[in-house]
Amino acid sequence: MPPSLSFELFPPQTPEGIEKLRGTVAELSRLGPEFFSITYGAGGSTRERTLGVVDDLVALGCDVAPHLSCVGSTRESIAELLAHYRSKGIRRIVALRGDLPSGMAQMGEFRYANDLVSFIRETTGDWFRIEVAAYPEVHPQARSAADDLRNFVRKMDAGADAAITQYFFNADAYWRFVADARALGVKAPIVPGVMPITRFTQLARFSDACGAEIPRWIRKRLEGFGDDTASVRAFGLDVVAALCERLLADGAPGIHFYTLNQAAPIAALYERLGLPVRKAG
Repeated sequence: MPPSLSFELFPPQTPEGIEKLRGTVAELSRLGPEFFSITYGAGGSTRERTLGVVDDLVALGCDVAPHLSCVGSTRESIAELLAHYRSKGIRRIVALRGDLPSGMAQMGEFRYANDLVSFIRETTGDWFRIEVAAYPEVHPQARSAADDLRNFVRKMDAGADAAITQYFFNADAYWRFVADARALGVKAPIVPGVMPITRFTQLARFSDACGAEIPRWIRKRLEGFGDDTASVRAFGLDVVAALCERLLADGAPGIHFYTLNQAAPIAALYERLGLPVRKAG
């Protein structure tokens, strides 16, 4: 069975960004991903933009998995979104807790992602394939690794079909997380998330925020390149391609690529890895 390959996109803030994204989607669609996931801002802050991107991609014939975060939301608002997505024929959702936006005091009617997963199952049955998040290097807000793992198992037990991990550069962390989850009864696929390396400052900022570790040897090499963008990208391609090769060779069920709305780094990885290009749609 070929690996599941999928891409994450985020909703742009400007008309120019939207037009650029359409070009990116056209390029990435040629690689035949299983689906595109579309992010959803904290507390629904990108709700309308997310809906717009989702509707555009559906109209293009793409398989789409909208992100849905529940913190700060009501059951009514989540039910409305689910009904909209169902009306569009969407069969996949990425269910997340999300972060409470700055200045918002109320958590809303959902506290945790497992509450959202349960609600989706209660209101829509088996219509949606539900993906949830996993953190091989531990969620930055978790009290402990053990507590984070228990939270993950609760999401799976609530009715999730699969998980997508936060990106990482240490394959051992991923395989240890998978082994620990399997020991607690999780049988569903846990798909590794992978972030291409194109700009060090951007990667460092993202990693500090989400708790993804950049191994010291990678960080030092990237720092040493300074403003030499070509060297950063060449080294980054070597590192990330080697990570993907190991993951797939060792039996990972697929890879979810965090594209940052860029097609070229993903196409370069596909070429380096010799990944199958399947007909889109």
